This record gives sequence, structure tokens and C-alpha cells, in this order.
Amino acid sequence: MGLYETWFEATRENDKRKRYWTYVEKEDGREEIRDDLAETIRSHYDRLERIADDVKRLGYKVAANILSEAMPQTPRGRSGDLGEILATELVEEEIGLRVPVRRLRYKDGRNMAMRGDDFIGAGYGGPEEKLWLLKGEAKSNKVLGKGTVTSARKVLNRDNGRCTPDSLLFVANRLLESSDPKDNALGRSLRDEVGLKSLRADRIDHMLFTVSGNGPHASLKEDFDATGTNRDHYVVNIHVEDHQEFIAEMYKEAEDLGND
Repeated sequence: MGLYETWFEATRENDKRKRYWTYVEKEDGREEIRDDLAETIRSHYDRLERIADDVKRLGYKVAANILSEAMPQTPRGRSGDLGEILATELVEEEIGLRVPVRRLRYKDGRNMAMRGDDFIGAGYGGPEEKLWLLKGEAKSNKVLGKGTVTSARKVLNRDNGRCTPDSLLFVANRLLESSDPKDNALGRSLRDEVGLKSLRADRIDHMLFTVSGNGPHASLKEDFDATGTNRDHYVVNIHVEDHQEFIAEMYKEAEDLGND
């Protein structure tokens, strides 16, 4: 089973092209995914094979020091990053699009937030298997409120609902640097889209993804009800009651690579 299926009980409400998904932790779900989640967090900051090479050459302690330099050290930075990480994993596990670039590997500073779209899903879909995108905004808060939801929806609607050109170009260029021909082809499609802007709204999905200690605030359902049906909309809440303690705990485990 995947991360989400193992960890959470899900409630899903679908209305035409709109989806309202809420997740609560299973009784033993967190313990079941703890090790996998720690590894997943590491993989968003560096390639696992590169971390393994550091361990082989330098030992666990030095390798852990290198990894730690890539990870945020402030509660706010960790909260924001984990929101993006969990959103990325949801898109790939439950929607089937790729989030082809782990953008946290490219941060200017480990405690700095990155600009642009929080996450972009990409792939090919529909009868003609043409380019399909997902524009995502992730929020992680101890207490989720209306202001956060309103702000996230405003960002999703920006640029006429399209992925911002700088974000799309960033992903495209990373894919074009890959040695994988399939990555190169997707990168070329994304780069072309930056110039042509040919995708219709119904091929650019939106996801408003939230992680919070208080569960889904009423404004989240109100936002879902107010969205249109011109594209696929995903409105998601992950309820983790001990939100801040959980984040601190998971980053501690992610930074701990083991012992010599």
C-alpha cells in the first residue's frame, strides 16, 4: 500500500469535476509509515543514492551533517516544506500525474521559502494523450483559518489560473537537463507551453492542499462549494492533531541516518 492508504482514513466527496478530500490518521497509521516518511522527506532534499554515497565515503555522522544543511531548521520553514512534500506525494499516489521536479533541492537557502507555484503536476491525458497540468498551492498550519484558504485560492486563480511561467520554465529546464528521453520530451512540452499558452483551462487542474492541527476549517468546504466546474478542482485537508510536534519529530528522524 502507498503512504496515504497506510497512514490515513479518507473521506471523499466528488461533484462533477470537483473533489473534496479529507484525511485523518489511522490508529496505528503513523507508526506504519514513520520510516518511509522519513526517507521520503530526505528524497525531497537530495537524491537517496547521493546520500547513500555520502554515507559510504564519509560515514553516517558526516553524511547526516551534509543532509541537515539542506533542510530548514525553523518550525515555520519545516512546516511549509512538509506541506509541499505531502502534497507532492498525494498527487503522485492518488491522482496519477507526476510532480517531476523535487524543487526543494533547489532552494536558495534552507530556511527560505521558494517563489512561484508550490507544486506542479504534469503528464499526458485525455483521448489524445495531450499535455495535462496541475497547479498546486500547499498550506501547513497549526490552526487553519479562512484567511489562509482565501489567500491560497487567490494564488491559484492568479495568471488566469495557469501555472506561472517562471515556475513552469524552471520545471521544464530541469527535465531537459535529464538523461532520460521521457523527461526530455515532457520538458519540451512544458517549455513549449510557456511560449504558446495553448492549454485550455479544462486541462489545468487546481489543488488547494492543507495540513492542519484543527482539521478542515469550515472555509475549506465553502471554498470547494464556490469553485467552478471548468477544470478539475481538488480541495484537500490532512488532519494531524499534534501538528507542530509531529513536524519536529519527523525532521529529527529524517536527519538521523543511523550509526557508524
